Amino acid sequence: MTRHLLIDTDPGVDDALAILIAHAHPDTRIAALTVTAGNVGLDHTLRNALKLCEVAGIDAPVFPGAALPLVATPEDAAFVHGKDGFGDTGYTPAARNAETEHAALAMLRLSHQHPGELTFVMLGPLTNLALALSLDPTLPQRVPRLVIMGGAVTGRGNTHIPVEFNTGFDPEAARIVFERWPQFELVDWEATMRHGLPHAQCNQWFATDHPIARFYDAISCNTRNWSIDRRGDEWHSADALAMAYVVAPEAALETAERHVSVELGGQYTRGMTVVDWDQRTGAAANARILLRYDRSHFESWVRRAVGMAA
Repeated sequence: MTRHLLIDTDPGVDDALAILIAHAHPDTRIAALTVTAGNVGLDHTLRNALKLCEVAGIDAPVFPGAALPLVATPEDAAFVHGKDGFGDTGYTPAARNAETEHAALAMLRLSHQHPGELTFVMLGPLTNLALALSLDPTLPQRVPRLVIMGGAVTGRGNTHIPVEFNTGFDPEAARIVFERWPQFELVDWEATMRHGLPHAQCNQWFATDHPIARFYDAISCNTRNWSIDRRGDEWHSADALAMAYVVAPEAALETAERHVSVELGGQYTRGMTVVDWDQRTGAAANARILLRYDRSHFESWVRRAVGMAA
């Protein structure tokens, strides 16, 4: 049975790898890419999404979305991904253009056209989905599965001390989604850190003579070098792990169901993911949190994403 994905994304090197994993899965179809600002500004993330589709042969509409968070002043991650989000390689822009429909409206329209068929995969800040939910709170009734890459479930983030980038970029949007979506699945930054990819192996995989591998090697080179200097022998791709879980959830080794929310106040904690680990509040669990995923399975999907055999 074919799995149909609507992927909300802010490419970004790790977003690109995640999208390539989805494209490589034989039983998965990318129905649409909805694009938001995040890792870099919307002009760049939109161009990057279009270019990735061109390089990989992904035949999916690309919809432009939110250029700014709902409230906050944005802080991007260009220092990790490059000023253009794709390693500043100077690639030739894609020949195709984005759609004119806004991402949030596309989410709603596609959910009506394909009720019960779409999996929503959120790889960036949740602004587009929060806008869609605000326009139509019945959206979750038509989308059977929502997977979010975001949060740091015990407060070990990758921006401010307790805050992960996607939730920190637009905390209000994350709060809206977490409160209004009855059940979702969460792949957080701390899971990412437990599932690193060895640099030596990545260098081998991305050096193969395949057009997708060559493109991905070029756009990810600076990011991987940055990681070597700061995180040691392993490179971490949060969105790739999330997508591996989307396309192969059977490889999850451990999950936990808990209530999750997002803190909006506090000098140090704005954007923090708050998990009721000991179930003290009595609030019903709204999230299935991925804790452990089969490492060999994850690595096999990364290899397939760049054109290698499993």
